[in-house]
Amino acid sequence: MQIKDLVKNPGQWLKGTGPNSDIIISSRIRLARNLEKMPFSHWAPENIRKKVLETIESALKSVDYMKGCLFIHMSTLDGVDKQLLLERHLVSREQLEPDGAKAVAISDQEIISIMINEEDHLRIQVIQSGFDLVEAYRLIGEVDNKLEQKLIFAFNPSLGYLTACPTNVGTGMRASAMMHLPALVMNKQIDKILQAIPKLNLTARGFYGEGTTASGNFFQISNQVTLGQKEEDIIDNLARVVRQVMEHEAATRQALLKKNRAKLEDMIWRAFGVLQNARIISSAETLDLLSSVRLGVDMGLIKQIDRKKVNELFLLTQPAHLQKIEGRHFKPDQRDLKRAQLIRSRLAK
Repeated sequence: MQIKDLVKNPGQWLKGTGPNSDIIISSRIRLARNLEKMPFSHWAPENIRKKVLETIESALKSVDYMKGCLFIHMSTLDGVDKQLLLERHLVSREQLEPDGAKAVAISDQEIISIMINEEDHLRIQVIQSGFDLVEAYRLIGEVDNKLEQKLIFAFNPSLGYLTACPTNVGTGMRASAMMHLPALVMNKQIDKILQAIPKLNLTARGFYGEGTTASGNFFQISNQVTLGQKEEDIIDNLARVVRQVMEHEAATRQALLKKNRAKLEDMIWRAFGVLQNARIISSAETLDLLSSVRLGVDMGLIKQIDRKKVNELFLLTQPAHLQKIEGRHFKPDQRDLKRAQLIRSRLAK
């Protein structure tokens, strides 16, 4: 597998087949780990970072899930390829910074990705389609246990796993759910929910996680604290809140349909019509219009296309994906032309 193959085969989490995938796009669990007696990545000299990378790369061979994985040294990538990995949620923005010995390992179907020498020596991620935190936790536990048989992680009996950022100390775990909440946004209820979430030791971010704002009516809800908590408790608390938000979104969708079906259908079909016919379209407008179309598909109002195709368009219309598909770099205005062409072609099929 090569990086160009990623564009041809969107990851498993985009298939839209997991539990409650009409509202919950994906479930993700991430673990932060560091090697014992090694300085954190940001403070380590380059020779130590190289040693960390080589040690972890060797240990990955013991993980069955990672056999035959795509292993990429970040220094070998150009700007478009780096952005492509970010758009696919396989690396963080920090991993794109030119800080020497960095790499990412990506499993088949992109279910598992492992960043090396990001903020921590290891950032292990598992992402599943729909509302499936339990399966994601089971799988990441297996990967973590396998690696711990080969590596000695920095651990304190009182504090737990030691991490570069104090907020990750303890379990080192971040669990999250990516939710599509157009009805709550339309009904102006989303602000109340976003204000309540921090009181429950959770946080809400945008489509690309920390430091991003919500776009396309996507919200990523995750835990804030790991110290002094068990992994199971973190997941249970997140799942309980996500389930409540999901129920609010589902009820609001039905209320909108019952209250003013014609207005809802008009908004959805206008979005579909623009996507079918636009000759120039930006990333931001595409996300907003696809959000409305996805709502129509999920509510059974649009039957010509399925959820998987809409999910793929969210990804394939991003700047790096467009350029990778075309095999050349484009200026922003050229991308807007190519994006419109791609959407028309995909929807025509």
